[in-house]
Parts: sequence; C-alpha cells; structure tokens
Amino acid sequence: MLEGVIFDFDGIVVDSEPLHYQAFLDMLEPLGITFTWQEYEDVFMGMDDRDAFDAAFSQAGKILDEVERAELIARKADHFPVLVEQRGAKVFPGVQELIRAVAARGPLGLSSGALRLDVEPVLVKLGLIDLFDAIVTADAVEKSKPDPESYRVCLERLGANDPGCWFAIEDTNAGIRSAKDAGMKVLAVTNSYPADALQGADQIVDSLVDVTPEILTSWI
Repeated sequence: MLEGVIFDFDGIVVDSEPLHYQAFLDMLEPLGITFTWQEYEDVFMGMDDRDAFDAAFSQAGKILDEVERAELIARKADHFPVLVEQRGAKVFPGVQELIRAVAARGPLGLSSGALRLDVEPVLVKLGLIDLFDAIVTADAVEKSKPDPESYRVCLERLGANDPGCWFAIEDTNAGIRSAKDAGMKVLAVTNSYPADALQGADQIVDSLVDVTPEILTSWI
C-alpha cells in the first residue's frame, strides 16, 4: 500500500526554473559570469543555490569564497520573489489536485533544493502550505540533491515506516537519484526533461493530470 508522497517543488509544483535561471544571471553577469539556458538545464538544474554558485564560478575559472557565496545566496533570495511577483510562476496542470488528494488520505511532504524563502510564499499563495506535514528545503540540510539527505530527513519527519512504500515526484535526474538512494519509489514528470533522460525513475508520465493516489498505490 502507498504510505505517503513527497513532492519536489521547482519543476513539479511550479514552472519556476526560468525564474531561477534569470535570478542567477542577474547575480552573476555583473561579475563577468554567464551561461545559456541549455547550460543551465545540463549543469545547474536540480542543484541548490550553494552548489550552483560554486559550479558557476568553477566553470568560469574563478574562485568563490564562503563569504561571497553567502552574500550571493542572500541577494538571490531577496531578488527571486521580485521576479515571481513581476512575471508570475505557472502552476503545472494536475499538481494541486494530486496534492489535495494525497493530503486527504495520508502523509504528505515536500523536498526541495530551493530555499524556504523561495518555496513558502508560493505555497501560501496557492493555499497549499497547510496541507504539507513536512517541508524540507535547502537551508535545512547539509547536502543537496542528488545526495539523499533531503529525502531522508523528510521521511524521518513524516514518520515513514518503509521508504519503499513512498513515492517521490520529481523532474530531474538529481532528484531521482536522491529519492532512490533514500529507498523510495519515484514518479518522474517530463516537465523539464524528456522521458529518455529520466530512465532512473520507476514510472514516467507527461503530466500529473490523470495521476491519483490509487494509481500510485497500484505502482508500489
């Protein structure tokens, strides 16, 4: 039986990756660092801000110390909500309905590589935040996805008995690896990458519109 579900956030609940990409560029371009959207997809998507800034500096052959990294993360955290307010963040079809359906029958969690300041305002605006029994964001763990720490922490907070009876809903290989290494089943959605790039998942769908807790149970 399905014990519970943990959702990723960026790329699963909202289409916020283009906003994160722009926020990174706005922080980095004044420092002479830039990368294309394709490079963002190939290298940075799925990383938390710490790893992304480290990778951007390393790719540019520059050194990033801890103080400057902390400053960049803080500035991006302040800038990101401004972009959300200016441009909006599209909610993916079917996700709100699935979140509500899961919450009505069992434990529900969220594991995100974004900062809590990036996640909470969107969930509040959508009226979903009170449905989650545990929310684990990048600032709550030492290691980001693909490390399994964020999913393990979330499972612990949710009182999971058997991770193999839980589904993670993800859109990146980093997220898939994180959840699988935590012992979970993974449903991947082709919101960010095509199906052939998500083969580590247990199930792959193009949309959450027709996914229900009953279908997830049948896949356990």
